[in-house]
Amino acid sequence: MKQTISIAVDEFSTPVLVSSSKDETVGDIINKMKENNVRHIPVLDNSRPIGIISDRDIHLLNDIGKEELRLLKASDIMVSEPYCVNLGTPLDDVAFKMSERKIGSALIVNKDGDLDSIFTSVDGLNALIEIIRGEVE
Repeated sequence: MKQTISIAVDEFSTPVLVSSSKDETVGDIINKMKENNVRHIPVLDNSRPIGIISDRDIHLLNDIGKEELRLLKASDIMVSEPYCVNLGTPLDDVAFKMSERKIGSALIVNKDGDLDSIFTSVDGLNALIEIIRGEVE
């Protein structure tokens, strides 16, 4: 008999350690990513997500010199309109949409649209491990 589990995405999401404004330089963003060992940086306007920058976006800039990186802003390289879901959204819905869109993260927002946390593909793998091992109630 098939058993389904209902789990909210925020049960496996990760607190956002660092974020960026749209005017922050790419050089500063790279430093933040290295210092905080993160692969995704949400770009916020006040506390609402307007974009996201991933390590893949940064790797596309490998041929750009340090001086040019100082001139580029987050708004120049961010993915606008990032995939955002509300707190409490079912994990399977989020994972399906991420797979369908071939993206590595979803930003979790509260009822006011303010950033709460991030759910990444790594968080998804951790959720899978816990579910398969029966560690989730």
